[in-house]
Amino acid sequence: MIKGIIYIILSGIAFFVVNFFVKMLGNLDNAIIDGLQKYPAHELVFFRSLVSFSISAAIIKYRGLPLLGNNKKWLLLRGTAGMLALTIFFFTLHKLPLAIASTLQYLSPIFTVLIASRLFSEKVSRIQYFSSLIAFSGVIFIGFNGLTGSFSEQNLDLFWMGMGVLSAILSGIAYNAISKLRETEETINIVIYFPMLALPLTGIWCLFDFTFPRGIEWLILLTIGIFTQIAQVLMTRAFLSTNTAIVAPFQYIGAVYALLSGWFIFNEKLELASLIGVCLVVFGVIFGTLFRARKEEEKASEVFIEAETEVLS
Repeated sequence: MIKGIIYIILSGIAFFVVNFFVKMLGNLDNAIIDGLQKYPAHELVFFRSLVSFSISAAIIKYRGLPLLGNNKKWLLLRGTAGMLALTIFFFTLHKLPLAIASTLQYLSPIFTVLIASRLFSEKVSRIQYFSSLIAFSGVIFIGFNGLTGSFSEQNLDLFWMGMGVLSAILSGIAYNAISKLRETEETINIVIYFPMLALPLTGIWCLFDFTFPRGIEWLILLTIGIFTQIAQVLMTRAFLSTNTAIVAPFQYIGAVYALLSGWFIFNEKLELASLIGVCLVVFGVIFGTLFRARKEEEKASEVFIEAETEVLS
């Protein structure tokens, strides 16, 4: 369990790096580097997928693994859902304020747990639902300032807000597909399906709207691709290593990363609502994890007592 939690936290850090540069290249008002070009979302997905596919294919060839894996049906579902989720999320990063896009994306752990409880009959207690609700309420507090500011300064596009929710649902499907592949697939086979599906689709799309990189933009695009690969591998290992309901709430910590980056990098003020949000996120994930750990210990003790009883009898 601890290993899975560490994986998901490190994955969140890597995803934050990706989202930071995607936002910067998609909205030059947020750029901290002068002279950057603006890139359409699908082109960023294309470059991200190109780097990820190249790394994954090289690893698969080196290890002598089958490129298409074993359980192709669930691998295809994972790749399709993940590709659509990320593409839509990149668009929402461009179309909505960062606080709103991030808050909508952080609905995904709730959908992940709900789908897992139905699809795999994973037992999710009321305490776990409650801890997830506490953590998500923290995300709402973190995004509160961005939400109120957006309503006062511009009209929010309800279509893209709805697409943000759809992205979260698709992410929940993708994460549960990973759990389904726990017994049959290597991590790298699961990871490669995303770029393998995204490359041809976004490549054709780029033919109609392409921005040719220049200078430091090549390094930024390479960074997006490399950190995406790191994030995907760590996230996949997290969901492969333990119960989905355990690791999913830890994705909320990504909202804290975004908040702190705004404070240190963009000189954004930490309002009371944001500080309350950070506390709620941290409390929610720790409370849920400690409860789950206690349940696991009680279950192990019961199994041990039953085994001892059988031996004595």
